[in-house]
Amino acid sequence: MSFRIEKDTMGEVQVPADKYWGAQTERSRNNFKIGPEASMPKEIIYAFGYLKKAAAMANQELGALDAAKRDLIGKVCDEIIAGNLDDQFPLVIWQTGSGTQSNMNANEVIAYRAHVLSGGKLTDEKKVLHPNDDVNKSQSSNDTFPTAMHIASYKQVVEITLPGLQKLRDTLAKKVAAFKKYCKDRAYAFHGCNTLNIGPGV
Repeated sequence: MSFRIEKDTMGEVQVPADKYWGAQTERSRNNFKIGPEASMPKEIIYAFGYLKKAAAMANQELGALDAAKRDLIGKVCDEIIAGNLDDQFPLVIWQTGSGTQSNMNANEVIAYRAHVLSGGKLTDEKKVLHPNDDVNKSQSSNDTFPTAMHIASYKQVVEITLPGLQKLRDTLAKKVAAFKKYCKDRAYAFHGCNTLNIGPGV
């Protein structure tokens, strides 16, 4: 495997050459080898896509981020939400309480993927977006990770739990109508009975 060198405030780190993440994601990979890799639920990862895109739009409206950067962030976030960058989120679910590592993983992937979409290379020292200064602008992992959890939970409830309950309700209603003519008296079934007769003493 070939590597490139990424730098952060703690120094240099070797990162797989073809990956969009940077130094902080790689440090988490090396320091938190607990359980299977990439065990952070994909629902959380996709939620970060919604969150980072919304933050970029808000920052642009407030004059804190220019429109070109907003659009780049939004473009990569759409790729994340679509599941096209799943292999760029290698971190385990066991992290510090604020989820800083996953927040930075998202920031780095968005920044570096945006740079490549703009025609740059991952080996370029200066990139069109900065993970902290642009993608993470006006945010903190103490806020973003809980927000991502709420987004993920809401989507699961709306897209899976409620439709599942509605399907169960409708199925039971159909069964009630279909079997309404049957009456069970202990071990015997009788036709043409609209009431339930379970017999005395039962």
